[in-house]
This record gives sequence, C-alpha cells and structure tokens, in this order.
Amino acid sequence: MTLRKITKRRFLAYALAVPIAAQVAITSHAAQAAKIKVAGIYTQPIQQKWDARLHQALDKAANAGDIEYVFSEKVANTDYVRVLREYAESGVNLIVGEAFGISKEARQVADDYPNISFLMGDPFEPHGSNFAVFDNYIHEPCYLMGMIAGTMTKSNKIGMVGGYPIGEVNRLFHAFMAGARSTNPDVEFKVNFIGSWYDPPKAKEAAFAQIETGVDVLYAERAGVVDAAREKGIVAFGNVNDMNKEENGTDVVVTSALWHMESAIGNAIAEVKAGTFKAANYKEWTMMAKGGASLAPYYEFDSQISADVKAKVAKLQSEIMSGSFTVEINDEEPKSTF
Repeated sequence: MTLRKITKRRFLAYALAVPIAAQVAITSHAAQAAKIKVAGIYTQPIQQKWDARLHQALDKAANAGDIEYVFSEKVANTDYVRVLREYAESGVNLIVGEAFGISKEARQVADDYPNISFLMGDPFEPHGSNFAVFDNYIHEPCYLMGMIAGTMTKSNKIGMVGGYPIGEVNRLFHAFMAGARSTNPDVEFKVNFIGSWYDPPKAKEAAFAQIETGVDVLYAERAGVVDAAREKGIVAFGNVNDMNKEENGTDVVVTSALWHMESAIGNAIAEVKAGTFKAANYKEWTMMAKGGASLAPYYEFDSQISADVKAKVAKLQSEIMSGSFTVEINDEEPKSTF
C-alpha cells in the first residue's frame, strides 16, 4: 500500500499504531531490565532452617518477578570463595550468602568485584562500598518466649540446647533467660551446645540428658530437641522457623521466635535496582520493628497460657516495636546455673 492510497482515517490509525507498538516494546524491555540477577550461596542444605529463611525470601522475590534467582547449597568453606567468584564472573548483580569463618576471604572477593553487591551473613562490620552484613537478631521474640516459659515450668528448671556458643546463638539464649526471669525469678537453666548446626540425634540426646536433671521446659535452638520433648511429655519453645508446624511440634512447641529475611532482602534488591546499594549493617532489618522477627502463634497452647501472661507479652511486644523497651544484646557464652 502506498501513502497516496491511505485515507486520512487510516493514516491516523497507522501513525498512532507505531508509537503504541514502540511503547509496548519499551515497557516490556524496562520490565525485564528491572529484574536483577541474584545468587544465593549456602553452606548447608536449603532445608536447614537458617539457610532456609534466606532461600525462602529470595524464592519469594523470584516468584514475584523482582529477580532472577540461582543458588548453590552445601558449599563447604574450603570451596566457598571459588563459588563466590564463579557467580561474580557470571554477571549476577547481588550475592546473598554467609561469610562465617571466611570473612577475610569473602571481603577480598567483594574488593575484586566492586560493581557487584554482596549481602552476607557475617559477625563483623560492613566492608568497602559493596559488602553489607547481616546476622540473626531475633533476641526480642526470644525474650517474649522466655516470659511464657518462666510461667510454664513446675520444676523451675529450663533446658537449652544450641549448636555453637557464638554470638548469634548466645544472644538468643540470654534474651530467653532474661525473659523467663522477668516472670519467674526462681528459674534455673541447663545450657548445652552440641558442636553442630545440624545433628538431630545429638541434639535429642543432649535434651534427654537435661530432662534427667529435672528440666521440664526446653528451648529447642536445634532440630532434634522437639522429638525429645515429645517422648518425655514436656513442652518446648522453637527457634528461627515455626517448629510447631514445620518440625512436628504439635502439642509440644508452645511458640517459636521467628526470623524473617524478606524485609532485609527486599531492601537490598530495591537498592541494587536504584543503584544506591551500600556497605551497611542490616541488623535492624532482622529485628521486630522492621518485620525481621516475630513471635509465632500459640496454636493449641493458647488456652493454656493465662490471660494475664498473654497481656504482658502483648504489651511488651508493643513497647519493643515502638522502641520504648530494649531487649539487651549479650553475645557472651551463657552458662548453666545448676
């Protein structure tokens, strides 16, 4: 068709169609450009709950269309730097992982790839311009759990089984203990660390040994403790994930201190897209006020907790959220008191 044979109406339709088509193409291209590439690198299987919280948050962002997500699991520290570099070379925009035990080496990788953003689990300070850090700061709901636990023990003896006595675990134990003492000044604690992040049989045996000493309430920082509580007919309190629903804790786990990484990772993704990502400490993003931590429901235990205790917990939770009450952070190794 030549231009001379196009009527005025057809000409206008044709002229308008071109920019509309172009606009659709541009919009589609912009939508694709807004989706960044993110890699997750985990030292444990993604079923292990610490890594699972990171994986779930990134998977959620991928399902929402915000990112393209790839990951590697069960990466040993001896192989971690190689995997970091491979992802950096592959053209990802953001790497989320953990640098515990290899902090110095991970920082060197970040220095070598200044245009890539790193959000790494790490107990030390941020580094350079592109190495942000986070850790597990769920001590606030742990304090609230402790308040409840202090009212549920009849022997005044509470057992606590953890992985390793490092800061991210120690602060949770201390907060739990402080919360329990706030409602029961006579409570005592038995503390054990099993030297592993995932060894349910060993954690279960440690819990059995504590129960033999008179413990009638357990803090299950590690998997395996809930099974011991079930077999011995006592209650437990969960850690990181909802152990009532996710670790066969029905009728055993009163509530759990939950860790949520969606807010932290969402912030990192937004900054990478905006070109404003910086080396920062994401501590606040893993605490209650910014949605990084919460207390799980009481489920079948709701009627077993007095209205007075629930009211005290709710009141203190509001004060934590508003900033009028601060739960102390104590990273020193906790000790048994009996």
